[in-house]
Amino acid sequence: MLEKHIGIDLGTVNVLVHVKGRGIVMHEPSVVAIRPRDNTMVAVGHEAYDMLGRSPESIEVVRPMRDGVIADFVVTEAMLRYFIQAVVGGRRTFFRPKVMISTPRGVTSVEERAVHDAAMQAGAGAAYLIPEPLAAAYGAGLPIGTPTGNMVVDMGGGTTEAAVVSMYDIVTWSSVRVGGNRFDEAIMNYVRKKYNMLIGEQTAEEIKIAIGSALPMEQDRSVEVRGRDQVTGLPRIMQISSSEITEAMQEPLMAVASTVRATLEKCPPELAADIIDRGMVLTGGGAQLRNIAQLITQETGVPAYVAENPIACVALGAGRALENYEIMRRSLPLVPN
Repeated sequence: MLEKHIGIDLGTVNVLVHVKGRGIVMHEPSVVAIRPRDNTMVAVGHEAYDMLGRSPESIEVVRPMRDGVIADFVVTEAMLRYFIQAVVGGRRTFFRPKVMISTPRGVTSVEERAVHDAAMQAGAGAAYLIPEPLAAAYGAGLPIGTPTGNMVVDMGGGTTEAAVVSMYDIVTWSSVRVGGNRFDEAIMNYVRKKYNMLIGEQTAEEIKIAIGSALPMEQDRSVEVRGRDQVTGLPRIMQISSSEITEAMQEPLMAVASTVRATLEKCPPELAADIIDRGMVLTGGGAQLRNIAQLITQETGVPAYVAENPIACVALGAGRALENYEIMRRSLPLVPN
């Protein structure tokens, strides 16, 4: 088959690309480096991410997606074109790819149209949109085509969405604009307030990955942190413990738990009974945080477990939905091609 089918998880923090028959072929940060003087693109993905907080004035490093929606249309389009061309190949092809892109469930029709138009401008032959929680449930392997309650909590970089899925559609859902980025901000603010030290978002993310946990760990761990002293203005090194990071992230973690509870409260009784039996699945990059499933279980009383490859679930689901478009089409937003 000459025509490519591409599923894209267009996230606030990462872009993942799924190609039919090949699986996940690309996993890059959704970061673009541009030269403001002439608006030319300098770098995309990992190369641009490495420049965050380290670039000179002549280069601006931006995240064109904010809270799961397009904040900068022109840069998003350029980024999408780069990823699509990387998958299709540099040469112009007669068969333009069909693309399925994930969007947060709560976006407006204007925001949906912006994502669709960006994909078409970037070289797609046809572009379809799928709500992120539906794609996540599909990609996690839940039986979404059956008349049973399947609950998914998709924890992205900008948003966390909890949804109950049945018969290829979302029955009830809740969303909060809290995700991995908010965890990083909470760590930055904690270090600044408690230790008078400034750290960047990359450093905060590294701390979260190294010792971050949603609940206190049995054995406290620590990591060395490098930053700038607010008082002297000079570089400084200090130690920070995992218990402190857990404390720092409490506010955003409770916001996530409240969103899950709100979804369960709106769930029809029959489906709620299914969820109690089956539990809920956690997907997205945020699901990789230590003990997050235990925290959700503790706060809701419903068993929670992390999907097998949580960060890839949305891209996998978008790819599968495109392969089964005729079945899925009634559940997808109507955006004219």
